Amino acid sequence: MKFIVKFFPEITIKSRPVRKQFTKQLRDNLRAQMKPIDPDIHIQREWDKLVVETALEDGEQQRRLIEILSSTAGIAYFLDVQEFPFIDLADAYQKTASLWTERLRGKTFVVRCKRSGDHSFTSTEAERYIGGELLQNGYAHGVDLHNPDETVRVEIRDNRLYVVNEQYPGIGGFPLGTQESVLSLISGGFDSTVASFLTMRRGMRTHFCFFNLGGRQHELGVKEVAHYIWARYGSASRIKFVAVPFEDVVAEILKNVDDSQMGVVLKRMMLRAAAQVAEQLEAKALVTGESVAQVSSQTLTNLTVIDRASDMLVLRPLITMSKGEIINMAIDIGTEQFAKHMPEYCGVISVKPTTRAKLLKIEHEETKFDSTVLANAVANARYINIDEIANEDIQQTSVEVLAAPITDAIIIDVRHPSEAQRAPLRAGKVRIDNIPFYELQSKFQQLDQQKTYLLYCDKGVMSKLHAAHLVEQGFANIKVYRPS
Repeated sequence: MKFIVKFFPEITIKSRPVRKQFTKQLRDNLRAQMKPIDPDIHIQREWDKLVVETALEDGEQQRRLIEILSSTAGIAYFLDVQEFPFIDLADAYQKTASLWTERLRGKTFVVRCKRSGDHSFTSTEAERYIGGELLQNGYAHGVDLHNPDETVRVEIRDNRLYVVNEQYPGIGGFPLGTQESVLSLISGGFDSTVASFLTMRRGMRTHFCFFNLGGRQHELGVKEVAHYIWARYGSASRIKFVAVPFEDVVAEILKNVDDSQMGVVLKRMMLRAAAQVAEQLEAKALVTGESVAQVSSQTLTNLTVIDRASDMLVLRPLITMSKGEIINMAIDIGTEQFAKHMPEYCGVISVKPTTRAKLLKIEHEETKFDSTVLANAVANARYINIDEIANEDIQQTSVEVLAAPITDAIIIDVRHPSEAQRAPLRAGKVRIDNIPFYELQSKFQQLDQQKTYLLYCDKGVMSKLHAAHLVEQGFANIKVYRPS
């Protein structure tokens, strides 16, 4: 199986040294993600493309390679191609027809050809010849140059012919690691997850900083979505998940700060703490999901006052986006279900929050705040490698992991329904129930507690996290099913 990977257009207009650096980073990123699936994967870097070749024939493994290409920043689109020696146009038609004749049955189509090298024909002539033969000798309904049902793509490069099976879109952007690192303030909702994706897509290695305001279940949910974003869009890089205990900071604000100013003061405290965490990680900027006037603390006046709490650059990728646009992007990148079911803990709710904060007044309110409380929160922050999140929770809570199911147990598949449908779990005669991760906490207590339940997901991360959390809640009938 061969893929032709086309670069994001902004990469192609870079200077020669920068373009070389970006394409090398993209190749390295793909290799790091694909080698666990195919140790013999071959990725060739060329001036205008990457060529990815695999000998794998298993459909599920091929699908996983396609998912990696679809989710790796720096790719405009990629082609699944069949390669042949180029002999002449008649032979090129025969090779194209062998792949496309049945697919064109009853449909309109157009042929698009890209050609390079010394040939006796033009690209347009190749399109007309192959298209005419397909129409005359096949089952197609007709040719439509402007709005066809199918587009048949071929490339002729010197003495090689490439017939495209399928064209897939990429996510664009710059290869991860070509820009400096940043720290994203992530709450797990729509805004912060989309903002994190956008910085990763722009090539920034994005660490995650979570301020725990007192909710264990909220932390579990944020760990889930942070791991998902990293695993899907950034697994070529090692990043940290940092949990900062902010319960005492919230208590100090509630006790000493004027009601209308509490929201802005809390944001300033988070910015100060995040800046210190960022310095530890050598990150060059903070990232937030704020959008102008979405909530009271996000007026331009308030954002100006909040930014004065730290000298560190604050990036706000969503600053002009509407909530609808943000939700649509969350759906596209797969974080919508996480955000929609995210447990929330509102530590500070003002009755009449200010929308026009005055810096002098905010600074006066902060004189009532014991600064050692913030210092202690930062000092007690927990730094975890993102790929070790599940292991940390398992180590803290005793949960048995089984390589084979117990015959009288029930397996609960916690994957997203679309994922479970695409790759159904098989476990012999053992009963399998599908309860998505975002519904498990609310539904588990309604199950028959005389039964033993084995939680399952593809990589064992979500199953381990939820199993640990359920055990912490007092359920003793939980294990993790992790097939060897």
